[in-house]
Amino acid sequence: MKAVHVSRFGGPEVLEVVDLDVPRPGPGQVLVDVDAAGVNFADTHATDDSYLRRQHLPFVPGTEVVGVARGGRYDGRRVVALLGGGGGYAEQAVAPEALAFPVPDEISDGAALALVLQGTTAWHLLRTSTRMGSGESVVVHAGSGGVGSIAVQLARQWGAGRVIATASSPAKRELAVSLGAHAAVDVSHTSTADEVRDVLRDANEGRSVDVVLEMTGGHVFDGSLAALAPLGRLAVYGLASRVPPTPISPVALMGTSRTVAGFWLVHAVQSPNGLQPAMDELLSLVRAGRLRPVEGGTYPLEAARQAHAALLARDTTGKLVLRVGADPTT
Repeated sequence: MKAVHVSRFGGPEVLEVVDLDVPRPGPGQVLVDVDAAGVNFADTHATDDSYLRRQHLPFVPGTEVVGVARGGRYDGRRVVALLGGGGGYAEQAVAPEALAFPVPDEISDGAALALVLQGTTAWHLLRTSTRMGSGESVVVHAGSGGVGSIAVQLARQWGAGRVIATASSPAKRELAVSLGAHAAVDVSHTSTADEVRDVLRDANEGRSVDVVLEMTGGHVFDGSLAALAPLGRLAVYGLASRVPPTPISPVALMGTSRTVAGFWLVHAVQSPNGLQPAMDELLSLVRAGRLRPVEGGTYPLEAARQAHAALLARDTTGKLVLRVGADPTT
């Protein structure tokens, strides 16, 4: 089978298309004939070994695929699946059967891939990590990205009083507003935490904010924390800048009654109900026309380097996809 292979750590240049043996599913696993694989910013961390989970060379990147299941309870059906340990950038991949979900015919490959990783992440950030309440103000950094574009819509659906998206270009800010953000602002040109704090508070009509979904790091994290109101919650789920924020003082948190939560989808997967509640609600919202996964660029498997380069250059919106087979929804 054809697969994208990483044999040394580095940037997009380390992604190479090679021929590999088809993986064999073990107990509790299912083989998927891959039609498309999701591309995530976390994949760029995997290739340079800067992600939460350490990588071991060689490996095939990719954490989610959509295609036809071979074996298991969904044998012969189209499924979207999270993979246990990578391997998605390939013509075949092995997934835990518990993390394979049937896909309705009317949902495209790109939308399915967006829901199973970015969608479930956004769902848990709002429901589990920050417990967003009706009427609260919510800041969604990278509001036109994979997680952000869904989080903006979910926050609005679930009664947020004011949704504030950040995005680095006018087109991205327009997209965030079209998805339901009340305001969209740019913090990419700020250089201090105070500037970020002021931009966010200004966007919230001069008030501190209740919830922040943060994945940038550095001074953007620091300023987002400073923008929180008493009893406000910040959930961090990424470090796109690769710059760590200022260490947090527990005493300072006590003095402001602020909460900082970390989130990694792996732990939601390991929870008693796994991703099923999130997937059930997300699929229902899409089918009802109340949630629109934003499908970004689609690249052939051989163009994985270009996909990673586009992510690193912040040139993308929504969900990026590597096309392996034909899209059955077109």
